[in-house]
Order: sequence, then C-alpha cells, then structure tokens
Amino acid sequence: MSGLLGGRTCSAPEEASNLKYPLGTRLREPLTEARFQQLFGGPEQELELPAEPRLPRLCRLWRGQASTCSGSGAWRLLLARLPPLRWLPLYRWRAWLLGDAVAGVTVGVVHVPQGMAFALLTSVPPVFGLYTSFFPVLIYSLLGTGRHLSTGTFAVLSLMTGSAVERLVPEPVAGNLSGIEREQLDAQRVGVAAAVAFGSGVLMLGMFALQLGVLSTFLSEPVVKALTSGAALHVLVSQLPSLLGLSLPRQIGCFSLFKTLAAVLTALPRSSPAELTISALSLALLVPVKELNVRFRDRLPTPIPGEVVMVLLASVLCFTSSLDTRYNVQVVGLLPGGFPQPLLPNMAELPRILADSLPIALVTFAVSTSLASIYADKYSYTIDPNQELLAHGVSNLVSSLFSCFPNSATLATTSLLVDAGGNTQLAGLFSSIVVLSVLLWLGPFFYYLPKAVLACINISSMRQMFFQMQELPQLWQMSRMDFAVWMVTWVAVVTLNVDLGLAVGVVFSMMTVVCRTQRVQCLALGLAEGTELYRPLRESHKLLQVPGLCILSYPTPLYFGTRGQFRHILEWHLGFGERGKDSPKPDGLSDTVAEPVKVVILDLSGVTFADAAGAKEVAQLASRCQDAGIHLLLAQCNASVLETLTRAGLLDRVTPEQLFVSVQDAAAHALERLELTGPKICTVWV
Repeated sequence: MSGLLGGRTCSAPEEASNLKYPLGTRLREPLTEARFQQLFGGPEQELELPAEPRLPRLCRLWRGQASTCSGSGAWRLLLARLPPLRWLPLYRWRAWLLGDAVAGVTVGVVHVPQGMAFALLTSVPPVFGLYTSFFPVLIYSLLGTGRHLSTGTFAVLSLMTGSAVERLVPEPVAGNLSGIEREQLDAQRVGVAAAVAFGSGVLMLGMFALQLGVLSTFLSEPVVKALTSGAALHVLVSQLPSLLGLSLPRQIGCFSLFKTLAAVLTALPRSSPAELTISALSLALLVPVKELNVRFRDRLPTPIPGEVVMVLLASVLCFTSSLDTRYNVQVVGLLPGGFPQPLLPNMAELPRILADSLPIALVTFAVSTSLASIYADKYSYTIDPNQELLAHGVSNLVSSLFSCFPNSATLATTSLLVDAGGNTQLAGLFSSIVVLSVLLWLGPFFYYLPKAVLACINISSMRQMFFQMQELPQLWQMSRMDFAVWMVTWVAVVTLNVDLGLAVGVVFSMMTVVCRTQRVQCLALGLAEGTELYRPLRESHKLLQVPGLCILSYPTPLYFGTRGQFRHILEWHLGFGERGKDSPKPDGLSDTVAEPVKVVILDLSGVTFADAAGAKEVAQLASRCQDAGIHLLLAQCNASVLETLTRAGLLDRVTPEQLFVSVQDAAAHALERLELTGPKICTVWV
C-alpha cells in the first residue's frame, strides 16, 4: 500500500504538509467535544435553585400529575385504551359493513365446530369450547388493535392447557364412571382450565403494567414457527385414539408423543370399525376442501365451509342410523343452553398452575402479536404491542370467570376472515352473534355429532402449521443460524413437550445471539483514496495507512461477556501482549510488521451500550496506553456509553480534548500529533 505514495520510505521537510494531507485535500480542523460546545453551544445549564423542603416539592409534583388528569387527559387515555373510539367514527359504512358482516358470519360458523373440537384437546366438555369462542372474541373487538385478527380457541394453547388439566385432574384408573362421577370430574377439569386462563390473563396484565410489549422481539419467527409445527404433530398424535375409537388415557410430560404412539399401536386391534369409517370419510371430505379453499382463494367469493358441511352430514347420518346405540359411537351429547354462572376460579389452584400459565401467556402474546403485525404491515396500519397485552390479558381474565380456557389469535380463522373480506374488528361482533345463536337455540342439533368428526376437524385445521416445514430450504439458504434455531426448537417440542420445547427454543435463540457477539470482527480502518472516509482495510487495496497510527472499530456492545475479547484484540493491536504462536490472531489484523503504535483511535460508534465491566475495561485500557506513551483517542461514542465510561473514571485518565465526534476529526488530530512527535510520514499503515 505504500506504493500509493510512490513507494518512498522518507521525505523532505517541505513534503511533510503534503504527506500530512496525502490526497492534496486539506482536512478540516479537529473537532473535539470542547470545540463543538464552543462553536455550537453546549446543553443549557439549569439554574441552581435553593434547596426546598421535600414536602412542598412532592406537593407540586402531585399537582402536576393531577393537572394531566384533566378532561382532555382522561379522553386521550380513553382513546388509547378503547380503540373503537378511534376507528369507529372513521368507519366507512357503505364500503366495509357488508365485508365485515360476511366475514364475521363465515368465521362464526367455523368457530362452532372448531371450538367444540379444541375443547376435546383441552379435556373439557365441548360446550366450553363454544364459550371460549364467544367471550374472548367479543372482548378483543373492544380492546384489540389488530383490525384483521380473529381470536378464539387455538390448538396449541388447547394442547398445553390439556396437559395441565390431565396432570392435575387425571382420569381414574378404573375408567368406568357413573354419570354423577363424570360430571364431577368434568367440573374439576373445567375449574383447572379456567384457573390456567385466569393465571395467564393476570400475567399478561402484569406485563402490560410494566410495558413489556417489547418482549415479543425475544420470541423470534423461527422459534414461533417451530413451536406451532411441533405442536401440530402433538395434536395429530393425540387425536389418533378418537379417530380409531379407542379409549386410552392421555399421556403427559416428556416423550408423551412417543408414549401415545406406542399405546395406540398396542391397542390397534381393539379399534372401532364404525368410528374408523367415520374418520376416513371425514378426512376425505375436509382435506380436499381445505386444498380447494387455498388454491382458489382469489376466485371463490367466500371459502367453502367444509367443517360445517361435515358436521351436518355426520349428525344426520348418526341420527338416522343410530350409530351411537348400535355401534357405540361416541357423540357430543346434550349442549346446555345459555351461559354458565360467573364463577371466580379456585385461588388454591393458582400456585399449582403458575408454571403452566407463564408459557401459555408467552405463546398467546407471541402468536397474536406476530400475526397482527403481519396483517398490519400488509394493510398499512400499526398495532400497539402493549395494548395487545391488555386486550388478551383482559380477554383471558374475564372469560375465565365464565369457565373458558385460554384463548388467543388463531392462524386459520384470521386467514379466513381476511379472505372473506373482513376490514375491522366489527367482524368479531358478527362472529359472536353466530356463536350466541348456537348457545341459545341451536345447541340440541349437535347432540348426535360424533366426536371422531371433531378429531378430524382438529387434524385438518393443522394443515398450515404442517406446511411451515416447506420454508426450511429457504431458511437454510438465508441463515444457517436461524435454521439451527428452528430445528432445535422443533426437536425439543416434539421430544419433550410444548412448554419445555418453548423454553429450550428461547434459550437456544438467545445463546446464538450471545455467541455471535463473541465472534465479532474488530475492523482495522484506513483512509479511502480520494475521500475523507475510513473503510475496513480488507474491503479495498486503495487505502492509505500511517505508521504509528492504529484506527480500530469495535462493532458490538461492550459488556461482561465481551470484555475479554475486547482486551485481547486491543493488546494484540497495540503490542501490549506477547504475539506468540499460542495467541490467535484477531480478525482484521494486517500481516505486515508494524512500527510501534504512537496514536490509537477507537471508533465506538458500534458500541450501543456498555456495562460496568466493559466501562472498567476501557478505563484500564486508557491507563495502560498512558503508561506506554500511546495517545488514546475515542470517536463517535454515544451519550449513554460516555456517561457509563465517565462513571467508571475514564475522564481521570483522558481529557475531553481526546473525545471526538467523528473518526475523521480524530484522524486529523492524530496526523498533527504524529508530525510533531513522531518520524516524518511517508507511508500510511495500520
């Protein structure tokens, strides 16, 4: 690179000025922090007021808070917490009402069979799935910010809740229960499911109070997709006994999927031919209809309601053929009309279900927020993650008082609502009306509905989750690390359980972030020819280098996990450590033998934060540079990092004149210093 300056190793005194500015362009004068404040003015100094008693100061603070609670302040708060007050006055009645009505009715019709089917996953009677398809939908319409989001029963949450219910209220070993004993068992299970919903709602409201909507960023897309894909496999295996007409105890805990498969294979000779036939015919109808709805989505005015048609056909067939009495086919039975009495869940159950409520709350928030964000970006509006926490928290909390199990946004019904022409949350009201009509008047028509049909609806609704695995080749090409996160999470969910798999996926995802910060490349910079810009040396050969000057850019947060790497890199570049064979060479270091470093410029623009350990490391570096006679300059250090460094005692070792707002200004100051105290400059080196 010295060839850029004619390959000379020394220069005459009259050439010094040209070598100081090697491109013939005079660099601007160095701009230190003190010089910047002198030119443009520093922060306004607050007038020091005499100390006043604490009580009057608190009184003035309370008066200020009270002034914000005026009528206008209360109205702004109401607008923020009740979104319909914002979008309803702007509602385009002629353009949107018909679409919302059609979409709401369509989704409501699908909610009825899916709600009853997902209630079986939760191990509670089917009617409680209808309750969970009514109250949460109504509440989210009033509090949610996702205009195209459809809430209700979700297979993943139902499976997680069912595992808690089966663990806390297991099926008796004898299995033959009288009618009264079955009612008591169902009541206990409903109480546990409602307690799980209550606990998850309280946790989400606590997250809202702490404004923890940002936590959705920690549940990455690979983790969420792997979780739902693995849970879909759990749903498929858990429904095999119902498909085959087998009465088997539900397996819970680690390796439950494999235990269920083993139990099904063992009991396969005892399967019911009638229920097996019903299951085969149901899947033969549902799966092609699902495929038609997807392939001809743009041509169909509304999706074909395959679930509803299947429910009607199966109910009529079972009633006319008396399948329940002749072939012992399990049916839904009588659905009680009306609503259950509001009942506070048993508080004694809360400590036992807290470990189950936390992952359910996280999955609810992650799936709902990510799904709402997808459609918000598609239709150019914004959602409020913290308001979503409030909406789903209140939805789970209030609905648990009416014996509902946990709920969230659902993938299938949200896609159905958008395809059917839904525009706003008003579609949820029409959906609630459909479910309400079933609860009040149409419940007896589902008496003869075979439970095997509900199991088939569960399996067919997992179609989208199974097909998420088709994205794996593309994910492998884009990011091998995200592919690893996806696979680790999926394997953990399948082999262990949904909640444990979620924990493994989140921990592994965070560990990949930590590991990537440990493998960051510290870049050595050089002056790009013809500009005042400093670029990494490895990017181009047309960069100028200065003997005795080292410019380093450290592009990662400086905290306890990276302080050792930071120390090793700086020791290598500055010659503090022994550059032996056992010491690995940091990335970005030139293989050229260097002169002793006289001035080092540390570009801290990539250091977004620094903790106490990292700040002490910088302060120690300043002391070692001062002892070694190396002039240390810091450039582009943001305010929060500089404040942390100051508290660690950095300004006891460097002066404010050694802090610069840009690398260019620091380099100009370094060139001046090297010309005065160092050898004549004829080449530029890092």
